[in-house]
Amino acid sequence: MKSKFLPPTYFFILLFLSVGLHFIFPIKKIIFPPYTYLGFVFILFGAVINIWADFLLKREKTTVKPYENPRQLITSGPFHISRNPQYLGFFAILLGVSINHGTLITFLSPMAFVILMELMFIFFEEKNMERVFGKKYLNYKKKVKRWI
Repeated sequence: MKSKFLPPTYFFILLFLSVGLHFIFPIKKIIFPPYTYLGFVFILFGAVINIWADFLLKREKTTVKPYENPRQLITSGPFHISRNPQYLGFFAILLGVSINHGTLITFLSPMAFVILMELMFIFFEEKNMERVFGKKYLNYKKKVKRWI
């Protein structure tokens, strides 16, 4: 299924939804200070991994858009620990916000993000990478997990 929206759009929608739901329906607080501050670690990790992956993609002049053919297979930096470091970064930020707010309802957003990325982008991207890079991508896929 080809989406007219790119992954960052889904990320921002879910981010605003998570924050909004926290204030509208603050259902069951499950994480309390000082543990809620752990959320900032996840947010920082997510931002760093996203910026780093974006930098590498731009430096190698390959696309960040899921439906375009990549020019390079990048396996260094954050791509060494995840085949989808930008999605991992977005997930980490959403998870960090959930931890920071500490309410049960906010954890719907990171879960929804993973499901949406899997269904709408990752399957197509991986088939495309296999088509473009063949055995080189299949070997990379054996060594590096999809998320982490």
